[in-house]
Amino acid sequence: MTMDTWLTAFYLTLLFNLPLLAGWLLDRLLGDPVWLPHPVVAFGKAIFWLEHRLNRGGYRVLKGALMTVGLVLGVYFFTRLVLRWVAGWSPALLLILQILLIFYCLAGTTLIKEVRAVFSAVDRSLDEGRRQVARIVGRDTEALSAQEVRTAALETLAENLSDGVIAPLFWYWLLGVPGMMAYKMVNTLDSMVGYRNKRYRLIGCFAAHLDDVANFFPARLTALLMVIAAGRPSLLSFVAHYGRQHASPNSGYPEAALAGILGCRFGGPHLYFGEEVWKPYIGISERPLTSHDMHVAIHINRRAEGLMLIVMLLSTFVLSW
Repeated sequence: MTMDTWLTAFYLTLLFNLPLLAGWLLDRLLGDPVWLPHPVVAFGKAIFWLEHRLNRGGYRVLKGALMTVGLVLGVYFFTRLVLRWVAGWSPALLLILQILLIFYCLAGTTLIKEVRAVFSAVDRSLDEGRRQVARIVGRDTEALSAQEVRTAALETLAENLSDGVIAPLFWYWLLGVPGMMAYKMVNTLDSMVGYRNKRYRLIGCFAAHLDDVANFFPARLTALLMVIAAGRPSLLSFVAHYGRQHASPNSGYPEAALAGILGCRFGGPHLYFGEEVWKPYIGISERPLTSHDMHVAIHINRRAEGLMLIVMLLSTFVLSW
């Protein structure tokens, strides 16, 4: 392989991944500014509108499936059409649009800020910590102890590394920006209607199962990246053991990776909409969690995120070569 071939492959790798790298850098620098319109907000409004009109009468499972498929495919093909139209009009505008959409799809920095805020809040006041953690978890938080507040924040941090960073990058890797946007719709559907309570059990079951499928490989990849980032390959057996015991087929793997790295325990009983949901314990140590654990978890998140980017860049380099 000549030097010219190496340089050509290198330049092609940078050119192809320029939107990805710029979008990722924006997420690192800005997170999700509250003043900036976000497509996920539009996703949520569409889901809310449809759910209120379809979640009544008979055939709710079928209506939920049609709603889910329609929204996911609609986002995928609409994004493709818009990008194709913009590409024919202005390549520079296409680049800007791709960067913005990738930026919108990544949610690593914002949740890290929220988790830091939870630990700071609970150190000041338990009530303040409960209110702060309620911003990032779906469970009821009014009766949580300080330990449970910290545990909920770290569980969410591990799960979000998969749902909010690695999975969007994975689907970008496979299907480009339209696939990334479609994944965000899948994830938004699951977060809004994918519950097993009385209201959403029927209308949201298809969305929940589709989210399980979409996250199957990303969740396991996330756990692997976390273990590599920690430099502790011996934890793979721990992750394999506890990851598959979780109520979710996917969430248990990144949570098990973080529990193994920190030497703590996740899981147990949680309240969702007033109903108790029991999640199997992940790990055996009940030791108190501290701000040091939060900093270690954030460091692992950032390193795993960086490893994913390196894998994506190397794969593009190999294909370019």
